[in-house]
Amino acid sequence: MTNEDGNENEDGYFGESVAADYDESTAEMFDPRVVEPAVDVLAELAGHGGRALELGIGTGRIALPLARRGVEVHGIDLSRAMVERLRAKPGGDAIGVTVGDFATTRVDGTFSVAYLVFNTIMNLTSQDAQVECFRNAAAHLAPGGCFVVEVTVPDLRRLPPGQNAVPFRVDGSRLGFDLYDVATQSMSSHHVRVMDGQGSYLAVPFRYVWPAELDLMARLAGMRLRDRWDGWTRKPFTGESRQHVSVWERPA
Repeated sequence: MTNEDGNENEDGYFGESVAADYDESTAEMFDPRVVEPAVDVLAELAGHGGRALELGIGTGRIALPLARRGVEVHGIDLSRAMVERLRAKPGGDAIGVTVGDFATTRVDGTFSVAYLVFNTIMNLTSQDAQVECFRNAAAHLAPGGCFVVEVTVPDLRRLPPGQNAVPFRVDGSRLGFDLYDVATQSMSSHHVRVMDGQGSYLAVPFRYVWPAELDLMARLAGMRLRDRWDGWTRKPFTGESRQHVSVWERPA
């Protein structure tokens, strides 16, 4: 991967410049009202004495409260800078982390649940990589184990003819917008920030993916759909849902 300057960076797009204020810039995602429903679902799927594998563990937003529930959590993440932030938090040194690409990196043992949250499946920017991620998750699951993905529904309904940009944040200090290429399912998120009179710009590529496409990836990996909800509170998924939490099961 490359960083925002186009240079090779072993941490991908989540190097030191992003990791330094990641928790602050995504503070709304750390709200207990957002975190606790996710942890409730994952702890239930892990079960008593089960193990959980987080793909893209980052700074531990979900892993740390899940571990406090008594679930043994292991993580995979490409970014050493993000993992360092996890390690610095209370309880962070007790969570095992393997540095690597979560689409292909293997760790020892089997897990009751593997999970990939906050749109992180879209950080894999090709269909092949997303398929490999499903296969990797399935390979880590014990029979009857589940793979959980939280991801947005592609926001193409907000694109009028001739437009390829969708704003997601506009305020006094930050401008954010997504650019879509509907021919390739590629997109990129663009972040412009102004702090203390200084501006910064970051662009991150993604590949958006449809629920039915994810179901097929799961089938290719030997899993089947068990549940799909509008979110972690398990509201029904409908045609108006802008995100989904999906659970696929490896047959026992």
